[in-house]
Amino acid sequence: MRATTLLRQIKDLSYQKRLRTLDLPTLKYRRLRGDMIELLYKIITDKQDSEVTIKFNVTPTTATRGNIYKIRQDHVKYDLRKFSFSNRVTIVWNSLPDTVVKAESVNTFKNRLDKYWHDQEVKFNWKSTLCFKKSSPFWFSQ
Repeated sequence: MRATTLLRQIKDLSYQKRLRTLDLPTLKYRRLRGDMIELLYKIITDKQDSEVTIKFNVTPTTATRGNIYKIRQDHVKYDLRKFSFSNRVTIVWNSLPDTVVKAESVNTFKNRLDKYWHDQEVKFNWKSTLCFKKSSPFWFSQ
């Protein structure tokens, strides 16, 4: 936040407007994007060492909703497990289309994910949540 106020031209703008002007995503957006890239994509496509990573229950499905690497979300009773990494990212991962998750390389996945999420409000507003596309089975309005 402090670094964006060092530029005199945009010093008087709100934080969100400074981020938009500089095209800098919020920490919330960067963490979510990093979770999708580094952890989920690399784990599910076996681009990471399988001995070190978390195991996910990939449900092979030919259904019209979700993607081919759909993860089964476990039902949990207590908050301790409810907010864990595997439960936190499952809905977001399952909402991605096949065109994004079928990427051949990590860089291709990054580019496709950025194009798919290009109009997300969470990119510049840390108070908002990820809004899924209407074509996604997890779409909701804000």
